[in-house]
Amino acid sequence: MIVLVVGLAALAGGTLVPVLGVPVFAVVGGVLLSRVAKPRQATLDLAKGPVLQASVVLLGAQLSLGEVASVGVGSIPVMLGTLAVCLGLAWVAGKALGVPGDLRTLIGVGTGICGASAIAAVTPAIRARSSDVAYAISTIFLFNVAAVVVFPPLGHLLGMSQEAFGLFAGTAVNDTSAVVAAATGYGPVAAEHAVVVKLVRTLMIVPVVLALGGRSGWRQLSFLGAFVLMAGLHTIGFIPAVVLPALHWLAVGCVAVALAAVGLSTDVAALRRAGPRPLLLGFVLWVSVAATSLGLQQLT
Repeated sequence: MIVLVVGLAALAGGTLVPVLGVPVFAVVGGVLLSRVAKPRQATLDLAKGPVLQASVVLLGAQLSLGEVASVGVGSIPVMLGTLAVCLGLAWVAGKALGVPGDLRTLIGVGTGICGASAIAAVTPAIRARSSDVAYAISTIFLFNVAAVVVFPPLGHLLGMSQEAFGLFAGTAVNDTSAVVAAATGYGPVAAEHAVVVKLVRTLMIVPVVLALGGRSGWRQLSFLGAFVLMAGLHTIGFIPAVVLPALHWLAVGCVAVALAAVGLSTDVAALRRAGPRPLLLGFVLWVSVAATSLGLQQLT
């Protein structure tokens, strides 16, 4: 019951303060209550397993494969280039900073793909600890807020068109709420383009989970296939448009409940022991992804 209560509270908080987002409210709320609330392990496992995977599958209903094509060939090199730089640098810089392997992987996929959704998808594949998930989501949140504040003035300073800024925001900002917040401040065309780019980035969840998870990742092929199937059903119009908002909120609700369970399972002492090095890794990746996105746009 406590997992559901925290999840619903996070859903309300994220709706009221979208820049912070549902994942942050869910994880932080769970962590704060972790010392006084002890849900049954079976409940936590259900939330962190099937419910978490269901959130990723439902996310597919927001993606039209036709939108993938509409993004255009010119944006694909930017998306793939930023992802490659982010994942490669996460491994190299994370190792140099002494950040544990699972934590640097979570920060890397969260920064390179789509924030909390990517972290949620990768978590069961690599069997990451709750403390690592909580730290990774907190790190992603911090730089999401920084992007909302910094990127629009930077775009104006560089004289970027709305389409160019939409591609920049869609590839260099993580969670959808932050992408929308950053791009909307630049203009309506930028916002529309950024959301499409962001949705296309979401598809990268599939190959990354399969690559990182090894046998475990391939065992998740069924739920990843369901994710792509949902996108296909949306594309052919099988899912009525009137249902899409409800599916979106159901997906967000599943994320809230799952991440509330993550927070409630978190070893707070382990968070303290991690120190500031993972945060520094998040900063390095955030700056590198932004610079790579801008650089590749100039080249392409």
